[in-house]
Amino acid sequence: MTTALPAFTDYEPFRIWRADPTQWLLIAHDIVRGHGLACATPHVFSTGTNLVLALDENLILKIFPPFLRGQFVSERGALTQLQGRLRVAIPDIVVEGERDGWPYLVITRLSGELGADVWPSLPEADKERVLAGIGETIAEVQRVPVGPLGRIEPGWDALMRRQIEGCRARHARLGLPQKFLDGLDDLLRDAVALTALDGPPVILTGEYIPENFLLSHGAAGWHLAGLFDFGDVMTGRGEYDLLGPSAFMTSGMPRRVRSLFEGFGYSVGDVTPDLKRRLMVLMLLHRASDPVRHFCIEGWQQKAANLHELQDLLWPI
Repeated sequence: MTTALPAFTDYEPFRIWRADPTQWLLIAHDIVRGHGLACATPHVFSTGTNLVLALDENLILKIFPPFLRGQFVSERGALTQLQGRLRVAIPDIVVEGERDGWPYLVITRLSGELGADVWPSLPEADKERVLAGIGETIAEVQRVPVGPLGRIEPGWDALMRRQIEGCRARHARLGLPQKFLDGLDDLLRDAVALTALDGPPVILTGEYIPENFLLSHGAAGWHLAGLFDFGDVMTGRGEYDLLGPSAFMTSGMPRRVRSLFEGFGYSVGDVTPDLKRRLMVLMLLHRASDPVRHFCIEGWQQKAANLHELQDLLWPI
């Protein structure tokens, strides 16, 4: 008899358990067999949050622990809502189900090279092209009606208020230099107004970063080929999704920043001090915000004396 999946209430014990695939591979195979699917060349993905197993070159099984059911809801809802509405490829849902209280999805496996593997060595022209494609894709996703995704909790206003409340403590704990912490109070005083929706909420992934997209090489060079991992999807202010590429990919280089923003639909004239200030506060309030470890500008802590100079360093157009 196949062992049941255990109960976890928080992430750390689950992470340790997940790191040993022998603990859960038999259960994964049992799920697969139960749906009459083949598992010819299984491959465990060790990174990420959930249990993820490639069954072969075509299918992937994702199993979500009960305490991360919200990620299952977001992933399933996003893939359903976006299906057939984007030019870039996203997975199809083949099977969904639940085992011992753990929801799961079997989804199609996309073709292409993982962005994290390819991005560092791309020629600069290809990096600019990819960033333009990311900006275009963000805008395309945000034109899709939010549908049931609008019911995902917490809502935008509640999330922003919670992030504002914990912002100073978070960044002090993560080691943000004091000269930047000194400017937080002024920024946070206006944060509610700066983060307010300026229209209906849009679909956000929060994670347009190289670990979550695939690239392909064609006649014109490298380009965005696919998106995956929609477990953190929510709805809110559209500029929030410019933050991942800004932190991890643009490196404060004007042409890269311009490519991303123009793909999104912003002209150089739209990148005003007010927009930069809004982006700065959103960057510090992002659910995964950690400038010390995430900003990809070499020596940024020495190059900027305060948050105002930092926003000009991040978005130099």
